[in-house]
Amino acid sequence: MKKEISSGAEKAEKLTKKGGAKSTSTKKPVKDTAENTVKKTKTVKEQKPAKKDKSVKSKKTAKKKNHVKMSEKWAKKRELRKEKKLEAMRIRAEKKQKRLEKKLEHKQKRLERIAAIKEAREARMSDAKRAKIQARQAKREALLAEKRAKREHRLKMRAQKRAEKNDRRHAPGFGGWLAAVIALGVTTLALGTLLTFGWINMNGMQSDMANVYTGSLYELNSVVDNLDTNLAKARVSTSGSEQVKILSDIAIQSEIAETILERMPVDTRLTQNMTSFVNKMGDSAQSMLLSVSRGNELTDSQIATIEHMYNTNLQLKEIINELTANADSQDMLKAMRGKTDNLLYSTFDDIENTTIETPKEIHDGPFAENIDKVNAKALEGLEEISAPRAEELAKEYFADYGVKDAKCTGETLAEQLSLYNVSLKTKDGEMFAQLSKQGGKVVEFNSYKDCSDKNFSVERCIDIAEDFLTSLGIEGMKAVWTSENGTTCNLNFAYVQDGVVIYSDMIKVKVCEERGIVTGMEGLAYVLNHSQRELPSARITKDEAKEKLHEGFEVEFSRLCVIPTDGGEVLAYEFCGTYEGNDYYIYIDAKTGSEAEVFRVIGTKQGRALM
Repeated sequence: MKKEISSGAEKAEKLTKKGGAKSTSTKKPVKDTAENTVKKTKTVKEQKPAKKDKSVKSKKTAKKKNHVKMSEKWAKKRELRKEKKLEAMRIRAEKKQKRLEKKLEHKQKRLERIAAIKEAREARMSDAKRAKIQARQAKREALLAEKRAKREHRLKMRAQKRAEKNDRRHAPGFGGWLAAVIALGVTTLALGTLLTFGWINMNGMQSDMANVYTGSLYELNSVVDNLDTNLAKARVSTSGSEQVKILSDIAIQSEIAETILERMPVDTRLTQNMTSFVNKMGDSAQSMLLSVSRGNELTDSQIATIEHMYNTNLQLKEIINELTANADSQDMLKAMRGKTDNLLYSTFDDIENTTIETPKEIHDGPFAENIDKVNAKALEGLEEISAPRAEELAKEYFADYGVKDAKCTGETLAEQLSLYNVSLKTKDGEMFAQLSKQGGKVVEFNSYKDCSDKNFSVERCIDIAEDFLTSLGIEGMKAVWTSENGTTCNLNFAYVQDGVVIYSDMIKVKVCEERGIVTGMEGLAYVLNHSQRELPSARITKDEAKEKLHEGFEVEFSRLCVIPTDGGEVLAYEFCGTYEGNDYYIYIDAKTGSEAEVFRVIGTKQGRALM
């Protein structure tokens, strides 16, 4: 059966009939009504959404505009934050780059200094090693020669005993005596040959050693000539880079000269002052080198020091050149045997007594090099400490330096005084200290961190040094000499008893003017000499002592002091003043009124004594 499907018009008609339609029109109006209904429905459906879409669209547009405005605002803020962040990063990067550049610059300078020191050390060590090898070889040959001589002597004695035994065993007769005489003659001839050979060998060994010492003399002559050339250049050079090169050469050559002088076959007292001169010349050159490498110009006092070193070395050059030209092997052999009738002895004796010491010249204070006593009065009655105790004491002494670790690295003997070597690690680097085995007192201290700026005055450095000495238990000290070296203040302290300065009891202190801390201390003279003295009374007044001074000497200040002399101490009046543009320290014996000591100051602006 076929399913009927009604149209929309039919359904509308049925609905109209059921609902009692009011209209009486025909099918056509009904049809129109249906169509109109559909159209109205469609129109309503179409119109209503259109009105809704317009409202939603306006809200969305407003929301979108607000969103765009907020997005732009936040974008600007993000951009500003990004720019600020980039600017901060750029500033940090620039600061970091500057720090790195400064660090690299300091590191490069430090490496250059280390390289120069290593080069000098290698040169010195090579010479020292060569000398040690030669000394060992000579000692070995001497021992062999001594053994040969003893062996020959034993053989000779055995032969004599054997001959005497044979004489006693056989009856005496012409034949027996003749045989004994022949045997003894043959033995004596053989032994004489052996002894002659040994003497010739010993003589040859001495000739070899004489040749070695002659070579050292020629080497010293060459080094002194090179020093003369470089010092002459240093007098006129004004370029910083050239001065660095010249001063480096002077420092290295001074160390080489010092090593050669130690090898010369003469008594050390004949080379003591010359060795001291070349040592101070090397120290002065290193000090100037450090200042020039930092971009500073040489001061008037440093220029005066160069002039003094040049003039003194020129005299040494002339003397050494003449000695090298005239000395022969006999002079060298006599010097090796300790004899005084030779050119080598007389030349070095003249250098010691005339060239270097008339008058004594100082740049680091009166009696700064005095170390005479060896009985360590300051340590009398104190107990001996162990190495672990020395480490503990070192940490206590240098607690303000932030010590992280202290380690005893061995022992040293200084002027018959036993010392512990202690290595200290701090936040700023490494330090080194020497503590006396008896009593655990600080005898020497050094810090290896450089100072590159000046933030503290000399007066403040004196206060810092006094506080440091007090922390070590050292009281009653007074600063008697100051000198500035770039950014370092060097101070000499002497003990004061009843208003009298005791120069024998001296301590040297080094203060960094950048950080305001003590970076070095040397107190061996104080430890060896310090004690409470029975001071004698002065027999002459200060005015009477002043009358003993040279006419024209202008006194700036004076005081009573105790000075070290050969074999003891002397109470003296100290007069500091000038004569013809030069600064002098003159000491008049307070008992006899005679002149006890005279010093001339090198570089008046570099250091002055303090009242």
